[in-house]
Formats: sequence, C-alpha cells, structure tokens
Amino acid sequence: MAIGKWIGGFLGFAGGGPLGAFVGFCFGAVFDKMMDAVNTPESQPRKGARSAFGQNKSYAYTQQRRHEEEGDRNSFFFSLLVLSSYIINADGKIMHSEMEYVRNFLRNNWGEAARQQGNDILMKLFAKQKEIGFSSYHQTIVEACLQIRANMDYVARMQLLRYLYEVALADGVVTHEEKRALGEVAQLLAIREADANNIFGSNSNSGNDLDKAYRTLGISSSATDDEVRHAYRHMVLLYHSDRLSDGASDEKIKEINAAKELIYKARNIK
Repeated sequence: MAIGKWIGGFLGFAGGGPLGAFVGFCFGAVFDKMMDAVNTPESQPRKGARSAFGQNKSYAYTQQRRHEEEGDRNSFFFSLLVLSSYIINADGKIMHSEMEYVRNFLRNNWGEAARQQGNDILMKLFAKQKEIGFSSYHQTIVEACLQIRANMDYVARMQLLRYLYEVALADGVVTHEEKRALGEVAQLLAIREADANNIFGSNSNSGNDLDKAYRTLGISSSATDDEVRHAYRHMVLLYHSDRLSDGASDEKIKEINAAKELIYKARNIK
C-alpha cells in the first residue's frame, strides 16, 4: 500500500486533530504537502463550477463515493494502528507475540506492503511515546479516541475494540494494565457495557461456529440486526479487492460471507 494511499481520502477525518498529528509524525513532509494541496483556494469548489466531465454526474458521484470509501478504510486502518500502539505498550512491554499478531493481521488481510508499512508506523508510534512520555502520549490517545468516536460509526468502533482485545490476548494473557487500557478505550469509544463485556469475555480460539461468526464480523452477539447488516457491509468494504491496492484474500471474503450467512440464518434475517 503506497503512502499516498494511506493518506488519500483520510484528510477530512484526521486533519487538524490528534490523529492528524500522528499521521504527520509518521509520514512527515508527504502529509504536510498533501494538507497544503487541499487547503489552497484553487482546490476548493467554485460556485457554479462545472465538473471536468460535464454533465456526467453519475460518474462524478461514483468517484466521490469511492474516495469516501477509501477514506473510511484508511481512517479505520490508521486508527487501528494508533490504538494498537497503546494496547501493546500498556504494560510497558512490547511483546513479540502481540507485534506478530498485528503484522500477521495486516499481511493476511491487506498484503505484504501493508504489513511492512504498518510495522514501520508502529515503530514510529512507540518512539513518539518514548519521546514525549507516557502521560502526554496517553492524553493524545484519549483525544484520538474521542476523534474516532465523533467520526466513526458504532459498528466500526466495536470492530476496533474486538481487534484490540485479540492483540492483548496474543501472548495468552490479558494483563491488569491491558484490561485497564481496553476498558478505558471502550468507554472513550462509547461502546455499550454489554457489548464490551461480551467482547472481553470471548476467546478467539474457543466457542461454537456462531460465536466465531460474530468474531469474524467484529461484533458481539448482542448486536442488533441492523448492526449485523452494517458490520457485514463494513467488512466487505475493508477487504474487497476492488478497494485495496494490494488486493484482498479471496479466503477472507469467503469467511466474511460464510459468517454473514450463518448469523442471518440464526436470526432469520432476510
């Protein structure tokens, strides 16, 4: 995944907030240059201006929608890494097993380039935490969570929390410090207590097929039918090959579709 793809479509979500500061730190001049490009008078739409494609409004709408979807995916992706850095280092130990979980998650779902760039971003985030100290970094994480809460829908936030729990569990135990950090993130993201408890009470290596199906969609069994539908659409958006520069695993899409069918059947969702 090229750096431009990381940032493209992401500016509206991250620009000016704590996530924008993280992006600026990780990508430096590239991010600053793109921010300058979108903040010039020439880049703003002019009253009465016509599209370069004339009356082909359908095409323009499609391009705009694809840009928004790319922004949603990149926002989720970068937020995932920022919060990963906080959970992994919550107990002051950067465990190899937890880092490997993140790296494998990125590679399996978004390709080798995403694994490499994701690893580089995590290293920079750890360095930033060391540079400014835990207290300042913690406050920035708090502000980032509030920004995510304001810009990301509930289902996506719940998927983030489930992923973070599995990161913490990667070494076989969720420490007291990690539990505290996960609980704090859940509250900041405004995850309902029942949903958070459902996620924290789950184990990615146990449970029946239906339990695993909910985990595949990144939600809890207490999710509403509408949240189930939304979770399925969101997962397809994240992993569909047409939306990803590195291509998505066909097996991942099959897993998502199988999970959706199992949950729909159990709930009698049409």
